[in-house]
Amino acid sequence: MLKIEENVKNLLKEIPQTNPFGEKVTLVAAVKLQSPNDINRAISAGIKDIGDNHVQEFRDKFTEITPNVRRHFIGRLQTNKIKYLLGKVDLYHSVDRLNLALELSKRSAAAETVSEILIQINAGNEETKGGFSVKETLEAYEKIKALPALKISGLMAMLPYTEDYALLTALAAQMREKYDLLRRQDENIKHLSMGMSGDWKICIQAGSNMIRLGTAIFGTRNYPQK
Repeated sequence: MLKIEENVKNLLKEIPQTNPFGEKVTLVAAVKLQSPNDINRAISAGIKDIGDNHVQEFRDKFTEITPNVRRHFIGRLQTNKIKYLLGKVDLYHSVDRLNLALELSKRSAAAETVSEILIQINAGNEETKGGFSVKETLEAYEKIKALPALKISGLMAMLPYTEDYALLTALAAQMREKYDLLRRQDENIKHLSMGMSGDWKICIQAGSNMIRLGTAIFGTRNYPQK
C-alpha cells in the first residue's frame, strides 16, 4: 500500500517553512491520476492545497474531495473548458498565453467573479512547454493586468528536466528576479510557483515560495494504457 501519509509527514518536516527571503513556503499536492481516496488520505495527513492538471478529472472528483482544501489548477487549460472551473478554482497557475487570459477575464466578468491567476513563464525556453518567454514577463503582466475580473498574484514556471545543477540554479534565480521586479510595483504579487519533485530544493533556495509535488507524495503515476 502506498505510504501517502508517511510521505506527506516526512515532506512537511523536510520542506523549510520559509525560503531564504523569509516567505512562507506552500506545498501544493499535484493530484493528476490519483483517486479521491488517496487524495483525501494526503489531505488528512496535512496537505492543505491540491493542484489538478486536467479539467475532466477536476470535475469528476470535485464532490469527492474533502472540501476544506485550497484548489489549484496547474495544467494547460483550453479556453472552452474554463466554464467548468469558474468559481471552484482558488488559483490558476497556468495562464500561459494572452488568449487564455482574455477568455478567462471575459467569463469571470460574466460570472461576476474575480479569478486569481499566475502568469506561466517558459523559464528554459523549451519548445515542448507553454508559457511566455522570460523576456516577455513584464509585457505579459502589463497586458493581463489591464483585463477586468482577473487578479495576478505571481508567476509560475517549470524548469527543464536536466541534471545540470548550475543551469537549474541560474534559471530559478532568473525567475526570482522577474518575480521581485513585479512585486516592487504590485502589492498583490505574492506567489512564485516553481519546483517539482525533482528540483524543489533548488527552487526554494532560489526563492520559490510555492512548490508542486506529486511523485514525492503519491509515488510514480500509473498512466492508463492507450
